[in-house]
Amino acid sequence: MEFSWTYTGESPVQLKKFIKEQGVSRALLSKIKFQGGEIRVDGRVQNVLYLLKDGETLTVTMPTELEHETVLVDEADIEIVYEDPHYLVVNKPAETASIPSQYHPNGTMANRVKNYYKKMNYPDQVIHVVTRLDRDTTGLMLFAKHSFAHGMLDKALRNKEVKKTYQAVVGGNVAELAFSGEIKAPITRDMTSLLKRKVGDGKEAHTSYKLLFRNDKIALVEVQLHTGRTHQIRVHFEYLGTPLLGDEMYGGRMDLGIKRQALHCSNLEFVHPFKGEILSFYQELPSDMAAFRKE
Repeated sequence: MEFSWTYTGESPVQLKKFIKEQGVSRALLSKIKFQGGEIRVDGRVQNVLYLLKDGETLTVTMPTELEHETVLVDEADIEIVYEDPHYLVVNKPAETASIPSQYHPNGTMANRVKNYYKKMNYPDQVIHVVTRLDRDTTGLMLFAKHSFAHGMLDKALRNKEVKKTYQAVVGGNVAELAFSGEIKAPITRDMTSLLKRKVGDGKEAHTSYKLLFRNDKIALVEVQLHTGRTHQIRVHFEYLGTPLLGDEMYGGRMDLGIKRQALHCSNLEFVHPFKGEILSFYQELPSDMAAFRKE
């Protein structure tokens, strides 16, 4: 895959500095140099010490990314929401992890996306997960299709420029739930469990929510994370006395027909680094969560 930029400036600039300003990391530049990529200026191969002059065009050929043999193939279909040469957005089902682990090397979204890439015979076969979801959380999940695309969105993630919105079905004391609110409560490990977290003397955590629907048993809320703590939404709604349905770990009701945490990534928005366009996606609630709104 090739990318080109034309330098405009009164004074010459070192190619190495200019290419870094375009978002090419030191690690990616090393791959370009040593793993089959190429750097050309107006069609001629140059090294990174070359001084770019006004009007010259830099073209970078990215090396092909061969598959990681350790990532297995899962032939289950994926539901594609959006795809272009750089990014892939899918709708993740429940009971499916985002990435393989030591004890669960297959059956994840990464394994399924690898199968899709192989079927499509894409030249780049490395799976780049940009946004993950917990195993039982459904909804929009973002993959980059090559390392440059991944690096560009990693920077956007650090700058909080990739926006995700969730919807959750909660129970408990829903009558006392305000129409909107800010939950600012630090989160720490719960030492009674290897996985569980709790509100306590820990890292700052900030969650916003808006009430979408309520009856005498449940409420549907729209949730925005301002920090990214482990289990943040689940912990914060337990803290309010309204834990997510199906979330046994955090005290959620298990008697209303849903056996997984009722959490769904409904909205995803980011600026496309190579097009400059705002991409915005919405995914309807899965049937197990949507059923509660009909009651």
